[in-house]
Amino acid sequence: MNTAEIEKTVAQFREEFTRLKTEIGKVVVGHGEVVEGVLMGLFCGGHILLEGVPGLGKTLLVRTLSQALSLRFSRVQFTPDLMPADIVGTNLVVEDPATGRRTFEFQKGPIFGQLVLADEINRATPKTQSALLEAMQEHAVTVGGVRYPLEEPFLVLATQNPLEMEGTYPLPEAQLDRFFFKVLVRYIRLDELKEVLTRTTETSTPDAARVMDGPAILRWRGLVRQVVAADHVKDYAARVVLATHPQGPHAVEATNKYVRYGASPRGAQAILMAGKVRALLAGRY
Repeated sequence: MNTAEIEKTVAQFREEFTRLKTEIGKVVVGHGEVVEGVLMGLFCGGHILLEGVPGLGKTLLVRTLSQALSLRFSRVQFTPDLMPADIVGTNLVVEDPATGRRTFEFQKGPIFGQLVLADEINRATPKTQSALLEAMQEHAVTVGGVRYPLEEPFLVLATQNPLEMEGTYPLPEAQLDRFFFKVLVRYIRLDELKEVLTRTTETSTPDAARVMDGPAILRWRGLVRQVVAADHVKDYAARVVLATHPQGPHAVEATNKYVRYGASPRGAQAILMAGKVRALLAGRY
């Protein structure tokens, strides 16, 4: 593309990003940084972990995002008795009414949505939590030795409550590492709380309009990857991640004193990809 086409494409991305954020803002009051973090994960192809106390609108945010996107939405309410097959699906015996012959048929679970809400993910056992690992990393699941790819774009948005530790199972580092961002959902301001009361205690309930579909999201993901990162920016991202590794050549005193294990290369990838989205939103190519 020539310069004019690039400028036009970047301007269109900024416009649709703003429209998407505006539509979500019609339903979700405040949390501007949270919404921006979720959208950055969406356009970078990364999964998001939302952490906050109950009642702050984490689930509402995900549901509103699904309204603004033409994607198949599914929700999994994590509980201690949830099993892996309840998420990925299972093989069931099906009988042909004409011949009486019985065969195994795979029944897909809720993970086969495109926008998947894993609500209160730390309520389920590690065995069940691990059922998400292959899906999040490989965008596919394997059942009975057969690999089933997931429809793109695929995004997992998980929520967890940091207050109640009784009856919960903290996410292992292997699973935390597969999230692009961990976004902290904090309390809203007084004026925002008054707006929440106005919207939720009156007769009319606002809805988010459709903004874009799956192919558009994939197209914008491709645009993000085309943004050129300068060598000194890559060097900075690499040094930040290596500085989290204790006893390493780039580690600082605080790292050696308080950190046991440093960030993986996924951390550097997240820094660089999020920086590319920031650059596009600022009009830089």
